[in-house]
Formats: sequence, C-alpha cells, structure tokens
Amino acid sequence: MTATCPQGHTSETDDFCDVCGEPINAAPAASPPSAMPAAPANSLSIDPPAAAPPQACPNCGDENPHDALFCESCGYDFTTGQIPAAATPDPPSAPATAWIAELWVDPDWFAAQEVAGSSPTSGAPTIIPLRGTKALIGRNSRSRNANPQIDCSADGSVSHTHAELTLDHERWFVEDLGSTNGTFVGMPGDPLPDTPIPPRSRQELADGARIYVGAWCRIQIRKASAGEI
Repeated sequence: MTATCPQGHTSETDDFCDVCGEPINAAPAASPPSAMPAAPANSLSIDPPAAAPPQACPNCGDENPHDALFCESCGYDFTTGQIPAAATPDPPSAPATAWIAELWVDPDWFAAQEVAGSSPTSGAPTIIPLRGTKALIGRNSRSRNANPQIDCSADGSVSHTHAELTLDHERWFVEDLGSTNGTFVGMPGDPLPDTPIPPRSRQELADGARIYVGAWCRIQIRKASAGEI
C-alpha cells in the first residue's frame, strides 16, 4: 500500500514518508499571509492643507502673497505699517525767455494814415505778457468767435482776426491773416513803414520790433525785463 506525504512524495508506508520522514496525515502547512487588502474606495482620506489667502495692501488695495513683507505695487511695509513716501517731483525748469507786447496809441501812425476822426490820447502802453506760442491781434467779436490776446477793439480800422504772432524756438514771427488794412513792421528809429507784409506769410521780428495795424495801433514786441518777469 502506498501513500503520498504532504510534500508530494510516494511512500511505501502510510504513517511516515519513507522519503522525507514527514508524517503522512499531518495538517498542510499554513499558507503565507496575503497582502493587506486595499482600502475601500469610500474610506476617509486626508486632504492637504489649504493655501493661505492673499493679503490686501491697506495703502493701494492690491493683493499680495500672505507672507509678503512689502506690497509689490506701492511698497507698503506690512511689518511696520509705514506708507512709502511720495516721490518728490523735480522742480519746474526755469521758464524760457519771457516776452511782452506793448500796445501803444501812436499819433504819428494815425497822421500817416490820413483817416477821418481823431486819435485817442497817447499815454502809457498796455502791457500784454506773451504766454504760449501764439497770440492773435484783432478786435473782440462774439459772433465771429474772435478773442484776441492783443485786443485792439478801440481801433475800428483793425480787423477782427487781423494778424497772428507765433513763437518758434525763441523767435517771434508775425503773419497777416488777410486783414483789410494790412500789417506793417518797422524798428525803433526807422521811418514809418509804408509797405505791408504779404498776407498769409510770416515775417520774423527782432527784439523791439514794432507792428503797426489799423489807424493808430503800434505793438512793440520785446523781451521782458527782470522786474517784469
């Protein structure tokens, strides 16, 4: 009679294996433990910690990382609470050369025009600072929307938009805008001009140049004195 031992040997004896000596009726060896079963799909899991919210700058309102020491937009110090000092603007540069227009009543010019009526009384000139790069010579007119910087409204022989002064790199020019009675240019000490400048063309003015318009208006263009500036 043969038997098979737990190790699989064929034994002629049925109590002990005559090959390995293992008891024929011994309980089979326990199988090694299996791997830990996987956790069920619905088991509790631990989420990573949530990121800290950004911090708003009290000075400018922009958002910054929660651990920022300074605001990235305005430089506010989150540690000390100090607001950054405003940048000091550069002082304005010195103005360019200041210029003035003197509006005179010129009786000699009035006499040369041989117009009817009488000339206004000659006296101190009207001083007009030349601000900007343009100045209109003429007479006020609401209907024509004429608001000249050099107002010659008292002289009816001046056109509403008579002439225009233009500054170009510290050089003043005058242009007749198609006036009725023309624009004349002269210098102190010279005879009164008798030929108007061509309409719609510019003529450069030297410091102290005189512009004659209308029946009695003389406009002198000059640099301002230190006291006038």
